[in-house]
Amino acid sequence: MADSGSTANLAAAAAGGGDKAAAADDKDNRKNFNYPLVKVCDMDAELKLEVVDMIVTAVEKHFSNYETAAKVIKELMDKRCGTSWHVVVGEGFGFDITHESKNLMFMYFGGTVGILVWKAS
Repeated sequence: MADSGSTANLAAAAAGGGDKAAAADDKDNRKNFNYPLVKVCDMDAELKLEVVDMIVTAVEKHFSNYETAAKVIKELMDKRCGTSWHVVVGEGFGFDITHESKNLMFMYFGGTVGILVWKAS
């Protein structure tokens, strides 16, 4: 199944406007992927929905400052679920962590922003 955006980019590149189309795609990338994409989660369904909502709100409010977004998410998680929560917000990172069971979530928001939330005692 072909993606209409991909075929439009190929047609624009063939017509000689490839650089302009690529620049426009990079600029509008956040608009195209403005939904939460949960990659890894072992939380209960109710907690998962609440955490996704907290993360989306914090990242939308502090999109240009990942450190502040992480701090807000950590404070909300500490209030909601007790202490010892850790949060990483950023682009281009990997992880290998030890966490408590039923207390891990890794998701993307805004296309390239990765958010990792876990609890470790």
